[in-house]
Amino acid sequence: MSTPLEDLFVVDASTLFAGPMAAMHLGDLGARVVKVEHPRRPDPSRGHGPAKDGENLWWKTLGRNKQTVTLDLHTDGGQDAFRRLAARADVVIENFRPGTLERWGLGYDRLSALNERLVLARVTGFGQTGPYRSRPGFGTLAEAMSGFAAMTGEPDGPPTLPPFGLADGIASLTTAYAVMVALHGRARTGRGRELDIAIIEPILAMLGPQITRWDQLGTVQPRTGNRSANNAPRNAYLTADAKWVAVSTSAQSIAERVVHLVGRGDLAEADWFATGAGRAAHADELDEAVGAWIGQRTRTEVIEEFERVHAAVAPIYDAADIAADPQFQALGTVHRITDPVLGEMSMQGPLFRMSEGETRIEWTGRAPGADTAAVLTELGFSEREVAEMREAGAC
Repeated sequence: MSTPLEDLFVVDASTLFAGPMAAMHLGDLGARVVKVEHPRRPDPSRGHGPAKDGENLWWKTLGRNKQTVTLDLHTDGGQDAFRRLAARADVVIENFRPGTLERWGLGYDRLSALNERLVLARVTGFGQTGPYRSRPGFGTLAEAMSGFAAMTGEPDGPPTLPPFGLADGIASLTTAYAVMVALHGRARTGRGRELDIAIIEPILAMLGPQITRWDQLGTVQPRTGNRSANNAPRNAYLTADAKWVAVSTSAQSIAERVVHLVGRGDLAEADWFATGAGRAAHADELDEAVGAWIGQRTRTEVIEEFERVHAAVAPIYDAADIAADPQFQALGTVHRITDPVLGEMSMQGPLFRMSEGETRIEWTGRAPGADTAAVLTELGFSEREVAEMREAGAC
């Protein structure tokens, strides 16, 4: 079966998560992705997180479906090869500091002169303009500056950062979306676009109306731990078998079902119970009722009883739980892939399914430069020229 983006050629010249993850999403949908790395300083994500037998496990996912090419873009040979790639590509994704590509003669003006259909996605911490444009930018800084950390954590505790690349992940989806919007526009006009994605912005858009709230009310969202400022009961509760479940009552009808289930239907008669804000103001009372009931039952019993009355509950999982869960199995969320070094391994798969056209993982993340000779030959370099480039350190 064909793949939805099999006619797209993407050059991934980015590092450290947001850009490479955007390219991964496009590759999952069938795009041909060529990953460009420095010959002596490959993508630092290859060194992040755990490894097995010297093989980085994060890169196995992040680099999947990508051909890998090494080019030193400081050199004439590396720049020439990159221009040839861009001349053939539909999309280039990069995350160098603003002005870097221009210094190398690889700015959008130069690349689009070679290929007017090219979409250049520029993913940086702070965007291409403004006083912070030249600062090093990482997802952690976006999680701090967006307001996420300020609203996360216990009320009497410090601002809390996520233990994973949340802002980078959101920016990666934004980048993939922006690329597809630009390609849609290209289908009408025949011209590509230059895209400016600042990692500080997409996560801000996910955090709700905090800017509007500050503008109109002069207040900011406080830290509430696992509780919500908008409704209750909403928390993580410990079961009798020392497992955790999460309960959500965003809908009024669900809140009513929960308090009746736990034997406190009288709470639903209180005037304050009629609104989410009213329930949030009485979260202590509601948590005591729900927590006591859940604490007397196993996780299995809790979930069965909540499902019986059509109330919203979920077990709090770790990776082992996810792999064993029948819903994730039914969706095919976890894929088994054969890695040439480590053998069979599991990883989360593409983000969705389609009625027609496959998503796929053809191979895991490859070694740096595994496809350099093949790709350069395809671009018209002779074997002698490739050997000379290697000798000069350009690839």
